[in-house]
Order: sequence, then C-alpha cells, then structure tokens
Amino acid sequence: MNPRMTRDQLLRRGAAGLTVLSLPTLLAACGGGDEATDDELRDVLNFANWPLYIDIDEETKERPTLNKFTQETGITVNYFEEINDNATYFARIQGPLSQGRSIDRDIIVLSDNERFLSLIIENGWAEKLDKSLIPNIDNLIPAQQSPPFDPDREYTLAYQSGTTGIAWNPNQTGPVRSISQLLDDPNLKGKVTMLTNMADTMGLVLLDNDDDPTAVTDESFQRGIDRVQAAVDSGQIRRFTGNDYAEPLSRGTIAACVGWSGDIVQLQLDNPDLEFALPEAGGMIWTDNMLIPKGGSVPTACTFMNFYYDPVNQAPIAAYINFIPPVAGTKEVLIADDPEIANNQLIFPDEETLEQVSQFDSAALSNEDYIERWQSVIGA
Repeated sequence: MNPRMTRDQLLRRGAAGLTVLSLPTLLAACGGGDEATDDELRDVLNFANWPLYIDIDEETKERPTLNKFTQETGITVNYFEEINDNATYFARIQGPLSQGRSIDRDIIVLSDNERFLSLIIENGWAEKLDKSLIPNIDNLIPAQQSPPFDPDREYTLAYQSGTTGIAWNPNQTGPVRSISQLLDDPNLKGKVTMLTNMADTMGLVLLDNDDDPTAVTDESFQRGIDRVQAAVDSGQIRRFTGNDYAEPLSRGTIAACVGWSGDIVQLQLDNPDLEFALPEAGGMIWTDNMLIPKGGSVPTACTFMNFYYDPVNQAPIAAYINFIPPVAGTKEVLIADDPEIANNQLIFPDEETLEQVSQFDSAALSNEDYIERWQSVIGA
C-alpha cells in the first residue's frame, strides 16, 4: 500500500492545474445523475478537487478508493481535478452561486487558510451536512472538530491537513530553524523563497515576532509586514511562490524556503537529504475542507463523506498523498501495511507537534486592508 507520487509528479502539479483551468467552463453539463430532488440519493457524485489529491494506481491510472466507493454504493463518481488555487476557483463559482444557480458539483474542496471558504458559508452558498448520514463523523480527530469558520461542523468536513514550516537543502545550507534566520542570515541572501499565501507566511512571521497569528491586530500585522518588506528590499527573499518552490529547492537553486509538509515528504522520496522543520517559535496548520455548494446533493455527498471517514478507506489515500489525515484510526490501519508512512511525523504528527502549530485568524483573512498591504509586498 505505497503507490506514492514521484517527485516529477509533484512538480507537474502546477502544469496540471493550468491545463484544468483552460478547459471549458465547469458549469457545462457533466453527464451525471438522474433528476432526483435534492433530498434524494443520486446515482452520480460530482466531486471537484485539487490535482493529485487522491490515490491513483500508477499502472492503470484508476482511482482505487473511488472505484471501491462505487462498488459499495452503486454511485458513480465524476471526479474533476479543477481546483488549482482557491482564489481562481472562487472567482469561477461566485457568479452562479450568488445568483442561486447550481455549479453542478456535489462536493468541492477549499482551504481554510484563505478567506473564500468562510465567504461561501457566510453568504449562504453552502448546503448543511446531514450528519445522520455520516455516522463515521465520530472518527474526526479532536483537533479538527471546531474550526473557527465552522465551529459546529455544520457545513464542512476536513479532507486533509498540512503544516507550514521551513524546508532547506543541506547541500546549500546548514539547518534553518527560525524565521529570523531565514530573513536575516546573510549566507542565505537571494536564496530564500516564501509563500504567496498570506496566512502561511505572515503566520510564521508573527510567531517569530512573538505575536499571536490566531488573533491578529493592526499593530502585529504591520510589524509582520515591515519584516517581510525589509527582506524583500534587501534582496534576502528571492521571490514568493506557490508549491513551485519544490523544483528549485530540490535542485539547490534555492537554499531554504517556507514550505508545506506534504510537499517535502514527496520530495524526500527522490531527494532524502531535504529537511523540513517547524520553526522554533512554532508553525502553522491549514486544512482543506469538503463542502457541499448550493444545489449539490446532500445525501449523495454525505454518503461519500461517511465512506471517506472510515479509516480503512482513508489509509490508502494517506499513503499516497502524504498529508495529514483527519480520520482517527488511519495510522493503526497503516502500521501493518506501511509502517514507514505510519511512523512519519510529517503525516501523523504527535500531540507535542500539534501543540506547536497555530491556525491563522479567520477575521484577518477577510480584512481588505491587510490583503491589499500583503499583495503590495509580494508584488501581486
């Protein structure tokens, strides 16, 4: 049970996303389902997700977990790898949802470290979960049970999580254990990248400033902005990236960066020397969440969510994509089949590690002034 992605597949994520975004509008008919009403189980599930975010058989290119779901329930899955970033996808679905029109998707997956997930819920563009159809919700790990954007999990369920910390190439630098070192060490000048995501980068900077990223103030935000801007002006930061930091980090064209735990696990398959750690002041945690957009089939979506929250079904997904699963019991399933994965702290962090991570202030994510100042710093 270890059909993991190669480094080349990881590096193709960006290209896959660009291809998806060039396809005809996602609102086109998807050829799925009968004319059942919203409160009836449908025979097709339309599921929008990020590229390479579920297990794949590398020989057949089939998706074993989705095939198993179909075999057990009779529900066919139309699976669309069409989400490459939260902002672009939100821009595509905002118009129809605001007009009360369906986007012909039953499940979409969005991240909680940007404002768009909260906006969908606040605007009433999400269907409530039917928890009576999700008895396996009891397997949701405690750390995921009450997120600030959906404290009672009325609208969302965690799909996968990851931590944000510092990655470095030991062929280019010694250990990089703090944001201060990343931003100020002259030996790293011009060899550093940080993420374009405000929550990830600013969260780490605020922690390094001894400020609280879970309760951002105007003063703490400005202190963080000033530090990042100074590193930009000095040439310390080479550029801001999405997960396209992966190739230059692996090749050694950058020495260190702010990065995501799951990406580094994948890169280590081909370059085991690469290192990742939470900064001494603490790291950030983010979660991608399943949500039913207005017009989606609640029974059909909840049937899949219940299947997904069975640790036996979760295990092959965790083994393949290497992010942090939200389903209790997944590690125990993997112990026998894939102990290397089961004992990897980046995939199954212990309680001590989880105590060192914070989630970014959800109100700050929607602060237009903060967003404008951040965009100015990163040159967007």
